Amino acid sequence: MKKILVVLPLFLASLSVSAQVNTDRMIMIGRNALYFEDYVVAIQYFNQVISAKPYLAEPYYLRGMAKFMLDDFKGAQEDCALCLERNPYYTAAYQLRGAAYQNQKKYEQAAADYKKSLDFYPEDKLTLVNMGIVNIELKQYDDAAKTFAALLNRFPDYSPGYLTRAQMHLEQNDTVQAMADYDKAIEIDPYTGQSFSARGLLYYQLKDYNKSLADLDEAIRLDPYQQGNYINRGLIKYNLNDLRGAMADYDRVIEMDGNNLIARFNRGLLRAHVADNNRAIKDFDKVLELEPDNTIAYLNRAMLNSEIGDKSAALSDLNVVLAEYPDFYTGYYMRSQLKRELNDLRGAEADYNLARSEETKARKAAVAGNAQAGGKDADKKTKDTREQTDRDIDKFNLLVVEDKESEEKNKYASQSRGKVQNYAAEIAFEPLFTVSYYEKDAEIRRPVYFSKTLDATNGHLGLKWKLRVTNHEASLDEFQVQNHFRSIDNYSKEIADNPSVAALYFGRGMDFMLVQDYENALSDVNRAVSLDSTFVMAYFVRAIIRTKQLEVTPQNGLGNPRQSLSPLANSFTSNGASAKLPEISTRSLDYDAILKDYETVLKLDPDFIFARYNRAEIFGLEKDYRAAITDYTEAIKREPQFAEAYFNRGLSRLSIGDAAAGLEDLRKAGELGIVSSYSIIKRMQ
Repeated sequence: MKKILVVLPLFLASLSVSAQVNTDRMIMIGRNALYFEDYVVAIQYFNQVISAKPYLAEPYYLRGMAKFMLDDFKGAQEDCALCLERNPYYTAAYQLRGAAYQNQKKYEQAAADYKKSLDFYPEDKLTLVNMGIVNIELKQYDDAAKTFAALLNRFPDYSPGYLTRAQMHLEQNDTVQAMADYDKAIEIDPYTGQSFSARGLLYYQLKDYNKSLADLDEAIRLDPYQQGNYINRGLIKYNLNDLRGAMADYDRVIEMDGNNLIARFNRGLLRAHVADNNRAIKDFDKVLELEPDNTIAYLNRAMLNSEIGDKSAALSDLNVVLAEYPDFYTGYYMRSQLKRELNDLRGAEADYNLARSEETKARKAAVAGNAQAGGKDADKKTKDTREQTDRDIDKFNLLVVEDKESEEKNKYASQSRGKVQNYAAEIAFEPLFTVSYYEKDAEIRRPVYFSKTLDATNGHLGLKWKLRVTNHEASLDEFQVQNHFRSIDNYSKEIADNPSVAALYFGRGMDFMLVQDYENALSDVNRAVSLDSTFVMAYFVRAIIRTKQLEVTPQNGLGNPRQSLSPLANSFTSNGASAKLPEISTRSLDYDAILKDYETVLKLDPDFIFARYNRAEIFGLEKDYRAAITDYTEAIKREPQFAEAYFNRGLSRLSIGDAAAGLEDLRKAGELGIVSSYSIIKRMQ
């Protein structure tokens, strides 16, 4: 029900070829990027068209389409509104905005936009399908039935219409009509795996496991890379007591994606079922590495550790479970037994009494009609399953069914192509800006920020290479390192002849910094500042050198202070192993000197945005997110396209609980080329 269909119209807005060749070309390239699913690249091209000719409607629509495909539904909605402000007859924008509203669960607004689209094109089948879905979500089943009737009367061979109407019937618990629609969809198009998968799941719900297995086999034959079909086929084989076959299906999923939580969890349960306890523990270890708050995995691992005789590990896992579920009386009975075996007789007795007390409460609640309170008998005659989002601890031994939103995780090796929101991006601030002659090539080109100070430095100092301020500094190769050592020798000779020229010390200090000789670099930049107290870039570089010294100093305990700056990191990281900052003040580690240099830079040049940005990062290290937000905001005022500042301000706002403003900033950062924004937006939404 969550998959919303949209259409990319093939028409182009009428443009004057003679006057608008460049924008025509940008739109064409952007459309090509959309076609090849390079959504982030497409946004950059449409940004350029919008910047050059903001009165055009089409680029807003196309940019909205790219944002929609990245799951930035609010951003897509806003771009469609901007398109319609410029051209209220751009009908595709109503359809796209309706889909954006629909994905935000704003069904009434979606229905209004679909109705507007149908006023222009009453027989548009995609809009009719989506209108039917909205009717279902609003529980307007009569309206949905009329919509599907209109659709299928006009397009009797349109299989997605039958598939969607089947969902309506399932919402109404009419499995007979749902099955008839699935049969019709397969009759019309026997080459779409989705139809067999949907019908197979219905057969599974009806406990017709043989027919269910046949449909899942066909779905996998038609689409062998759909991981969810293997997971669900594993469930069917389990119900048919084909444990070997079920295990093979989970093995296949894990071969495709070693981080697939459902396959790992289910395989762990099956291994436990056949007493392959040590390997089952390894699967649950992986589950907990990927999802550290999975209490059900802790419970299963506790039971397995107890089975193999590791009572201490079992007790540790049970403690986690009972901290989360203090009324889970079965867990207290288990812990009581463990403590007894560990000779903690007093603790065992306390847990036993607590278990009896919680069990009594549960039985009273059950008598009163609250069947969901307390413990339940998990030994059922039918082999039930649970949804991945179902965290009922009493379902700890049930296999998990595939969620609907688990596809396209590994479609591309490049993390700037395709549906980049599906990559589990690390939640960490964008890095500090540094000064270098070298910069990494980026797949997605971000805006270039002008600085009069940087421009003047390159223009007047006569350095051997052009300075860049970048937060994507490239490592030096062997040839470049040798060049800089020769440059140090040359500067030393010049300094011997001209010991009072600040630019020479600055140039040599840059060379020392690039070859990572920070002590000599700091000495030279100090000398440059003493010779010229207005040397803005020297103060900035000195702050960077001091920061680099802190990063590489083992005794400071920081490691890399740029990593995992936000408390959100521990909530979102997929591997559960993000480093935590020590509970000490970074100011005590010489950050005061760095802050003073940035303050001096800003006194000399209030528009030097990189100093504001870097200072904000230090405030972030101090967990002073409000001060950081202030600096990021000032930087954005001076450079409205400052992508990295939007991104970091977004994370800072999320860190203080301002989710709405934080997501707005992340949307803007994504629009400006920071790919990981879309992953965070999706997880937050």
